[in-house]
Amino acid sequence: MSPIPHRPEDEDPDHGVVTKTRPKVKRPSMYRVLLLNDDYTPTDFVVHVLERYFGKAREEATRIMLQVHHHGIGECGVYTYEVAETKVTQVMDFARKNQHPLQCVMEKK
Repeated sequence: MSPIPHRPEDEDPDHGVVTKTRPKVKRPSMYRVLLLNDDYTPTDFVVHVLERYFGKAREEATRIMLQVHHHGIGECGVYTYEVAETKVTQVMDFARKNQHPLQCVMEKK
């Protein structure tokens, strides 16, 4: 690699060479995607949603489904805004298409 050529306009007469500082990049806000319990959506359907849209293994999907069933709410994952919004939309569309009232929401972490 060859060195970067020195240019007089890069110099500060009081301190030598001027360096450019990179602005600090702020980490994106994260959002929890949650499933809410209802009395009508079958547990097998909830497990299927967790496997299909959140990549959960059967055992973890079953654990989350039981959390939803017993406590009214369960966390599917934590994502950036765009990813969380997409997953909520996919789950809600899939539930409606299959005539289930399953609710999926997101909240800022």
